[in-house]
Amino acid sequence: MTGAEKEPGIDPVVDRLAARFPHVPRWHIAGVVGEEFDALNAGRIRTFIPTLAERGARVRLQSEFGLRAATD
Repeated sequence: MTGAEKEPGIDPVVDRLAARFPHVPRWHIAGVVGEEFDALNAGRIRTFIPTLAERGARVRLQSEFGLRAATD
């Protein structure tokens, strides 16, 4: 997935996670989400990539910062 293809899917995910993790810098969230999108790049079914990337990023952020999301 090229940057142009994944960017529309990344922005809403970053926005949602930034709202859930207000204590985490937005640039860090964007980096984690980008890594999750890249990790899913080889998948044949692209419909679920934003959902899977958001879940993976959320789990990583919770683990990294030892905190639950604001709405969990």
